[in-house]
Amino acid sequence: MADAVTTTSGPLVRLKGLKRYFDVSPPLLARVIERKPRAIVQAVDGIDIEIARGETFSLVGESGCGKSTVARLVVGLYGPTEGSVEFDGMDMQERRSAAEMSVIRRRMQMIFQDPFASLNPRWRVFDIIAEPIRAFGLANSTDEIRDRVNELLAQVRLTAADGSKYPHEFSGGQRQRISIARALASKPEFLVCDEPTSALDVSVQAQILNLMMDLQREFGLTYLFISHNLAVVYHISTRVGVMYLGRLVEVADTQSLFRRPRHPYTRMLLDTIPDLEMTGRQRAPVAGEVPSPINPPSGCAFHPRCPHANERCKVERPNLSSLDGGSVACHAVEEGRLPMEERTYAAG
Repeated sequence: MADAVTTTSGPLVRLKGLKRYFDVSPPLLARVIERKPRAIVQAVDGIDIEIARGETFSLVGESGCGKSTVARLVVGLYGPTEGSVEFDGMDMQERRSAAEMSVIRRRMQMIFQDPFASLNPRWRVFDIIAEPIRAFGLANSTDEIRDRVNELLAQVRLTAADGSKYPHEFSGGQRQRISIARALASKPEFLVCDEPTSALDVSVQAQILNLMMDLQREFGLTYLFISHNLAVVYHISTRVGVMYLGRLVEVADTQSLFRRPRHPYTRMLLDTIPDLEMTGRQRAPVAGEVPSPINPPSGCAFHPRCPHANERCKVERPNLSSLDGGSVACHAVEEGRLPMEERTYAAG
């Protein structure tokens, strides 16, 4: 039995001024004795994103930039410190009845990074996949549940016989297929994918990505895809947002971002992709380390690592501004000190 759902004409997901801070301070007595201030991690520091229906919006960046925190904010595992998460025009922070929240939760699901840690090792695969079907009341009989689970197993290229096995009996790629089947069990419209291929071998990554794209076309799914692997992002994304220290520094469609990156950080990330065509182009791999989110740099957070930084970059934080169909937050680009250059990337 399908739920009656009213959809809006705008983006399916909208993040507005989203912030999430974590208090990692030692106990009060220790702070008083050691005369230390509170320690606040600024994991996500004010981002705005719109995700259209049917597209794959990817977030990329180095470890610790806040990508996974955004994923958990979107599905409600964390509450925002400031800002809002809207799903189909509904503010997720508004008070709603249990029935209304159940419908919203059914429409969005998450695929986690580690396919073994996210599966109950004591449950058979059949029960793992059947759990959302039972929880949301999507089948009225045992036979309907069995047929639906077998259908889901077939959709992820497994067999009905696999339902009687336990997770430890499968390879990493097969376990991720089980995770995808479980996510699809509630017939969602929106999937948050938190580095779903990072724990897999390269050949298996390609299989999972192709499966996800086939399922997207078949069911009209919308993805928020979190990854640090640029080749994976190039393969699956419609648009890409580049994050650095909790903020977006550039947003563009995939082809534009890989061919004409504007922000210095984006260019440095793309320079880490192997030059398979041996063009001989000068490359500048990312140098230095991401600063602490507890005490981020003043001005542009990237300025300590940026070869184009000047005094303005050190004191004034750049805002994300529209440019050539995308957005970029960079004083050097704004002032014309960093001209656009055409590039070719063999991203796989």
